[in-house]
Amino acid sequence: MSGASRPHAVVTGIGLTTPLGDGVSEFFDALCTGRSGLRRPPRNHPVASTVEVAGIARPIEAAEFVSPRDGLHVDRYVLLAMSAASDALIDAKLVVGQDVDARRVAVVVSTGGAGLETYERQALARHDRGRAAISPYYLPGMLPNMAAARIAIAHGIRGVSSSIATACAAGAQAVAEALRIIRAGEADVVVCGGSDAPLHPTVALGFANARALATGWDDDPAAASRPFDRRRNGFVLAEGAGILVVERREHANARGVIGYADLIGWGGSTDAHHPTTPRPDGEGAAECMRRALMDAGIAPRHVDYINAHGTSTKLGDVAETRAIHTVFGAHAPAVSSTKSVTGHMLGGAGAIEAAATAIAIAAGELPPTHNLTDPDPACDLNHIRDKARRADVSIAMSNSFGFGGHNISLLFGRSQTRTERERTTAEAQTQVVDTRFSRNGHSKFRGAL
Repeated sequence: MSGASRPHAVVTGIGLTTPLGDGVSEFFDALCTGRSGLRRPPRNHPVASTVEVAGIARPIEAAEFVSPRDGLHVDRYVLLAMSAASDALIDAKLVVGQDVDARRVAVVVSTGGAGLETYERQALARHDRGRAAISPYYLPGMLPNMAAARIAIAHGIRGVSSSIATACAAGAQAVAEALRIIRAGEADVVVCGGSDAPLHPTVALGFANARALATGWDDDPAAASRPFDRRRNGFVLAEGAGILVVERREHANARGVIGYADLIGWGGSTDAHHPTTPRPDGEGAAECMRRALMDAGIAPRHVDYINAHGTSTKLGDVAETRAIHTVFGAHAPAVSSTKSVTGHMLGGAGAIEAAATAIAIAAGELPPTHNLTDPDPACDLNHIRDKARRADVSIAMSNSFGFGGHNISLLFGRSQTRTERERTTAEAQTQVVDTRFSRNGHSKFRGAL
């Protein structure tokens, strides 16, 4: 199917469960103002004695989403995803079976680690009490497809469902898969994204012993994640989920909804280099960015902004910088990494950063990289630093790279849904004076854009 005739996709709903909060407005305001979600874990937290700083999302009671009996066997990564999915569907003003045929809705929700909480709890139980301690519900509690399955069950989604496990690229790849499904005509709506809940001792110790985590920030945990900065020394482990409702544009138009941004292209590649470190020349990352541009049919010079993978690691940030230079040359899109305040949410990161990119286009505001006080000369990009930048963005890219050499780039463009976003200068000024966003993160923010 040619680019001219294939169906177009638009992001009509966003749900977030993150260390910065849950609502679109609360989340994006924190990205722009620098209110960090990174802190020392409380003494009673499972990783309190393992990591110095973490990104911790709000507690979620299973009873919010499942029956009391089922609640005993639902992992935290699933609850994070279910919370975000519920908010995303509300945000899209979409009820499955009422606003869209349930058979024409798909769900793709990915993860990097899946049911780590369940696995650790059951492994300890077996060690302490033997075979009888293992629950018969252990497997459905920890499998990587359970977030997608539980979301489908909760909302009556009857189209194709799947989960992708590509480490830190998983959430972004789920969004890319949503675009493939829409283009193939297999669904009118795809509920997609990623979720991870890795804040457990064994996982944290694995990263800590690999010297991948930021250290030495006891006095100022909010400063620990500093992508592209000379003083960076590792990433901050975090948990969270991001779910996007991606909809066929004609379907969204028929419903009269406002899109955040169009999802216009994606690209993927594999480093084929090392299980954990990126290619030093960034060629794998460069290739997926080139493929995203080719898929969307646009030239590098048309990209205004890149939400970088930017984990705050020595090797990763330099490799991504080289990749961006390789692809964009003399054209220098604005670049920022929102991990500076969220930390690295592993399999959830790519979807959450895709959401941040779509919101940035809709808001006309680009979040900065916080803590970038002394840029590394080897990371010589067009950084957005210190404060958010007002910008009329037509096209933006979001990058995600994962262990194993998995690389995904997503491209978003200004929404072309039928509902107009134009407003008078007076309306714009009123919006800024009153509040940039609604406090519940839904219709007031987007309706004013």
